[in-house]
Amino acid sequence: MEDRFIGFNEKRMHIFSELVRRYWNGSLNYISDLDDLAAEIKEKYGYGEHEIPFIKDHIRLAMGLDPNGKELFEEELQMLRRNRGVHKPLISRLEGPCAHCGDKKCRCDTTGKYESPLYHKEPEEERDECIECGFCAADCDFGAIAEKIEFLPMVELLKERKSPIFAVVAPAITGQFGENVTMGKLRTAFQKMGFDDMIEVALFADILTIKEAFEFNRLVKKEEDFFLTSCCCPVWFNLIKRNYPDIYEHLSPSVSPMIASGRILKRLYPDAKIVFFAPCTAKKAEALEEGLKGAVDFVINFRELKEIFHALDINLEDLPPNDKDLASLGGRVYARTGGVSFSVKMVVNRLDPTRLIKLKSKKVDGVKECRELLETLRSQGKDRANFIEGMACKGGCVGGPRTNIDTAKATELVNEFGEDSLILTPLDNLNAVKILKQFNILSVADITKNEELEHVLSRE
Repeated sequence: MEDRFIGFNEKRMHIFSELVRRYWNGSLNYISDLDDLAAEIKEKYGYGEHEIPFIKDHIRLAMGLDPNGKELFEEELQMLRRNRGVHKPLISRLEGPCAHCGDKKCRCDTTGKYESPLYHKEPEEERDECIECGFCAADCDFGAIAEKIEFLPMVELLKERKSPIFAVVAPAITGQFGENVTMGKLRTAFQKMGFDDMIEVALFADILTIKEAFEFNRLVKKEEDFFLTSCCCPVWFNLIKRNYPDIYEHLSPSVSPMIASGRILKRLYPDAKIVFFAPCTAKKAEALEEGLKGAVDFVINFRELKEIFHALDINLEDLPPNDKDLASLGGRVYARTGGVSFSVKMVVNRLDPTRLIKLKSKKVDGVKECRELLETLRSQGKDRANFIEGMACKGGCVGGPRTNIDTAKATELVNEFGEDSLILTPLDNLNAVKILKQFNILSVADITKNEELEHVLSRE
């Protein structure tokens, strides 16, 4: 294998860090500045002159732009300043590195039954089965497959501050930047960058939990009934929708907490921009999905955020905390396997303690395991479980491919963060109650009867 390609994910983050530092400080103004960066990367990592197009394509991707394989930069900076967003495709395959790989069982080939042939070394036929999990990009350490990074297109928004801009964070962010970096310190860091506030997406998970509980009560009336939740994981949703239409009718119509957060915040602050911070690439694709597009403006993953803090010289541990208790224990543990089931079950039991058919959950994580469960459902029907939760990542969102710490440790920290909440269940969250009042909902029993809120919280 060629040494200059091995470990490319770290080299890619170095490219991104340099772009952030220079663009933020105003020293990235001319095409020659991009050329200088490409030359520095070539020299630093020992690339040949013929590999300049490969380096420049990674610079383009780190700017949120499409790669084009060209040796010369042309209008990249103008495009960056003109475009206040990104578009599909989010993941691209670049020419060159596969020739040096030698890994005959890499993710490109072994996930062929799940992903688009765009990312395969040797595509055989066109299929539309990509479930947009992003594992291919995370696992390719040769830089042959990479996704766009969405931070540079939003830099001017942070500096201009013409409209509110909110950092909405997935609960899996807990502990991702060190055990001494609290959520309060993260909020201070985001405000230092120019965000108006940092908001836990777990707050909107609390609202969706209440909705899911009522949906469960409505749909599960008999022993043979079952309910699949689509909350959190777009990969689980895509896997069912694209491959199991017979099971899809049992799937919850709810959007994810991420989409709910964007839709609700934009209703409360019509000019707002929403930036979601996620443990994976799949959330980037979800934000651009037809029918959901527009709720969230940008998605940054935890690995990218770590590099942003580094590039901007933000020392998280030294910052004063700005603490707010926004979400319940139930909403916060959405980050790990079984969290959705745990939260919905708490609410179902509170709504109707005498319910004859109790919520019996089945939790599964990992794409392979999700698929096996769905195959079993198709061939054998349900077992005793009537509430089925799927997560594409092992351990749930805490095990996402763009996280910074060990999954087991992340799970422990998320559980602790949830237990630290002064709010036990979603039904006890007065922040959620205040939001519901904005839709003229005075009782949680009306959450599925309000047409406006139903539109906000549903895919249909």
